[in-house]
Amino acid sequence: MRIAAEQRLQRAQTFDEIAELYDQGRREPPGWLYDTLFSSSGLDPAVARILEIGCGTGKSTLPLARRGCSVVALEMGANLAQVAQRNLAEFPRVRVVQTRFEDWITDYPFDLALAITAWHWIDPAVRYQKAAACLKAGGVLAFTVTEHAFPPGFDPFFEQIQEAYRAIGADNLSWPPPLPESIADQRAEIERSGLFGDVHVIRRVWSEEFTAEEHVALMQTASDHRLMEREKREWLFGEMRRLIEARPGGRIRKHNLTMLHLARRLP
Repeated sequence: MRIAAEQRLQRAQTFDEIAELYDQGRREPPGWLYDTLFSSSGLDPAVARILEIGCGTGKSTLPLARRGCSVVALEMGANLAQVAQRNLAEFPRVRVVQTRFEDWITDYPFDLALAITAWHWIDPAVRYQKAAACLKAGGVLAFTVTEHAFPPGFDPFFEQIQEAYRAIGADNLSWPPPLPESIADQRAEIERSGLFGDVHVIRRVWSEEFTAEEHVALMQTASDHRLMEREKREWLFGEMRRLIEARPGGRIRKHNLTMLHLARRLP
């Protein structure tokens, strides 16, 4: 996802304005992602020192905390960091720090620098250099890119709702959307940095179900939707509810493509 610097900051700040809504509407990442992360990196979650970049309200941190990990979790937004501290209060090995990753200075190197669906919010001019500076030699940089996926047989709701987006002038999704296998990863970008080797990307298409209220709660936290005019946004959410509630079972199935990027810091 390529976002101009000013737009990137504006969109990132929208999350902090709705910290409680974000905490209610977002789900934890799936457990298999963390299992894959540790099995593929060779790191032991019980002993690895982990730097998490962009922890939000702690949804992505909780699976680490439950595995007994030692985590320093960075979050730019003051409100998001406050909710994360509340959610993670029972885990003494987790420390939440309210700061921008770009501004943070560490006193010791980490085994793992991890960003779950947050890497694209970090300034691309410095993010690899900053991550390398936080890692010991041989330490692992891991980040995920997760996209809404449209494999064959995807839920027709997502095609039907495009009419509502078009009606408010927000149809920025090309149709038909690309197949998951054609979505590019960021391997080349990592290699161009010259700071990391042993780069590999693990791709997985997975799905989850939503009721009307669950889907609207999620979309209420999407940065592009937060920046819509309020009347248009609420009308769009009404159309989502109408279409989903009219279905047998009142649920939709959303597919996601997650690309887990792993690389080792060079000496």
